Amino acid sequence: MTDLFSKQAEKYAEARPSYPAELFDFIASKTPRHGLVWDVGTGNGQAAVQLEIFNSSIFTILLAEIYKNVVATDVSRQQLNLAQKRPNICYVHTPGSLSLSELHIDVAPPDSADLVTVAQALHWFDLPTFYEQVRSVLCKPHGVIAAWSYLEPTVDPAMDAVFGSLYNLSQPYWAPQRKIVDDRYRDLGFPFEPVQGEASTGPFDFVTEKKMNLNLFLTYIRSWSAYQTAKEKGVEMLPDETVADFRKAWGSDEEEVKTIKFPIFLKIGKIGAY
Repeated sequence: MTDLFSKQAEKYAEARPSYPAELFDFIASKTPRHGLVWDVGTGNGQAAVQLEIFNSSIFTILLAEIYKNVVATDVSRQQLNLAQKRPNICYVHTPGSLSLSELHIDVAPPDSADLVTVAQALHWFDLPTFYEQVRSVLCKPHGVIAAWSYLEPTVDPAMDAVFGSLYNLSQPYWAPQRKIVDDRYRDLGFPFEPVQGEASTGPFDFVTEKKMNLNLFLTYIRSWSAYQTAKEKGVEMLPDETVADFRKAWGSDEEEVKTIKFPIFLKIGKIGAY
C-alpha cells in the first residue's frame, strides 16, 4: 500500500470522522469469537482506537474493548505515531509488500485471527495478494473480513451546494481508486461468503457524525489527498473566493458548531471452508 497521507497526517487525524458504535456492534455480532483482530491500514488508529479532537472532547469506540487483542498495521510511520496507545493493541509498521512468512511472524500466525478490518483503505490494496493474506490468517470457517469507507459529507442545502461544486472541480486530482469509493465498492472483487443472517456481502449502510466549526470543515478538505496533489501542481483548491462562498453558506458565525454527516458503507464476509 502506498504511503499517501504522511504529508497531511496531522490534518487527517484532526479533521476526519470517527466510526459509529452501530458499525462495530454489527461487525462484532458476525464474529463468533472475539479473540484476535488484524486492523489493516490503521492510519492514525481511527478504527483501533477512536479519537475525535474537538473542543477538547474525546470520543472513543474501541475494537480493543470488544476483542482480546488487536494488531494494527500501516505503511505510514507518521500515521502510527499519532495513534492512541492501549495495552492490548500492537502497532506494527509494515513495508508496502509483505510476504506470507513475514505476515505470520510480524502480524498473525496462520488460522489465528477472528476478524480482519480495513477502514478507508481497501481500494488502495493489491487485492489478490491481500486476499491471499486474509485467507491465510483468518480462522476457518467463521473468520470475518470487514471493509468500510465513508463518502463525502452533508451539512445543509447551502453548504452542500458549495461543497458539491468544489468536489466536482477536485475530480482530476483524485487517484483513480477514488471512483471505487464513490461506487461504494460495488464493483470491487470481494470473494467471501455472506456472514450469518445476511443474504449478501453488502454494501451495508451506516452514518457517522462529526461536530465541526467552519475552520475544521475546511481543514477536512485540506486533508484530502486530492488537495495535496492539486497543491503540488500549483493549484489552490480553496482560493479566497471559494472560502468566501463557504463562509456565506455557513452563516455569520464561523465558530458555530454544526453536525456533519458522513455516509458509511460496509462490505463484510466470512472466509468459509476455503
